[in-house]
Amino acid sequence: MKHRQPSLKFRLISRQLILQFLTVAAAALGFIVFIVSSAPDGMYVEEAVVKVAANSIVWDAAGAPLVKVTPELAKLQEESPDLWFAARLSDTNLVTFGQVPAEYAPLIPQLDKLSSADIRGQFEPFALSAVVRQVAGPLGDMKIIAHGRVTPFTALITMASNMVAAAIFLALALVSIVATPMIVRRALAGITKTAEEAARIDVGRRGIRLSEDRVPREIGPLVRAVNEALDRLDAGYDRQNRFIASAAHELRTPIAILRMKIDATSDKSLRALSLDLSRLGTLSEQLLDLHRLDNDAPRDRIDLVALARSVAADQAPLLIAVNKAIGVVVEQPGVILGNPSSIERALANLIQNAVEHGGDEVIVRVDGSSVEVEDNGPGIPGEEHERVLEPFYRLRPRASGTGLGLNLVKQVLDHHCGRVTITAAPAGGTIVRLDFPSIKDWPPGNC
Repeated sequence: MKHRQPSLKFRLISRQLILQFLTVAAAALGFIVFIVSSAPDGMYVEEAVVKVAANSIVWDAAGAPLVKVTPELAKLQEESPDLWFAARLSDTNLVTFGQVPAEYAPLIPQLDKLSSADIRGQFEPFALSAVVRQVAGPLGDMKIIAHGRVTPFTALITMASNMVAAAIFLALALVSIVATPMIVRRALAGITKTAEEAARIDVGRRGIRLSEDRVPREIGPLVRAVNEALDRLDAGYDRQNRFIASAAHELRTPIAILRMKIDATSDKSLRALSLDLSRLGTLSEQLLDLHRLDNDAPRDRIDLVALARSVAADQAPLLIAVNKAIGVVVEQPGVILGNPSSIERALANLIQNAVEHGGDEVIVRVDGSSVEVEDNGPGIPGEEHERVLEPFYRLRPRASGTGLGLNLVKQVLDHHCGRVTITAAPAGGTIVRLDFPSIKDWPPGNC
């Protein structure tokens, strides 16, 4: 049974909501714990009074501790007229200031036994609200119980609520910024992989299909539709290719018969058709070459020097017959992986094209995994370098070529993951360069 892919929308919404819910729940839980641990009654004493009190306790001239009214203590006393405090020094001396409530009098000698405390008075003016802390002052460490400015509990709650709300907001913002792109990226990873597969589909690489098991369920019908469309396109391409190959093959026999009849006739008007018949024959052979190219996969190790010399030797008699010359120059030997017959046809086409449209000298140059064909003819204008590689494009409309020769060369190079470039020769003429992938890099990454 085929595994049913989860919904993309479900993934995006559910994971985001779960993450945010967990974040808010954690923040809310912390807030609840804070509220529960804080009894909502009474008034809290601000802790600053403890430090002010400690700093005001000094030695007098006789070496006894006393309270000196410092500016900070005076200001605090002005703001809180009922301010009082009592301190137990480390040497057990006791110091008091203000009207210490009688309820705390027995506690003062025992302050060293307390760690800390926040005592909230029950009734106004909350004079029994106090704070107990250990603090360091000019006379060293001491324990102090003090009463100063008081703050209502509601103010503390408001402050805490604001802090919690700000923390939740920052946490949500941070989570959204960091986690959401990661979640969406992971959810769409299958679509990204499928897009990479689609980018590799090309007319020269038919048969590739998109992976349906990597994409979310909503994208599945689209992938299936694309694959079905690719099936139909491949089938149509194959039918068209077979028709062209069959037509080209069927034309060979009547063309041969016509050539025999024209060669045998003495009628000048019929012999004038020889050139057109030759072009028709070449066109038929080139169409068959294109058909063979689709069925020939690169597989053999090819010595480019041997191949170039073989093709040049085959073409030499034809060039010598029209008083033209051909030579092979080896800059650097090279071995490639490919289909020998298709590369031979491509190189022969370049040499024939150079002979027909170039000068009287053709040089075949081997440079590693590249082959160049250079002529000393009038050259190809720079703006035509790309267009002459298109099918049935001829530089001169009345030229005798079929317009498929250079296109056949390009398709051979495409089939081998190579590249064709046309440049002007330094001394005039044209250089057509064929760059094949190095055998150690096969198969190349862009093929």
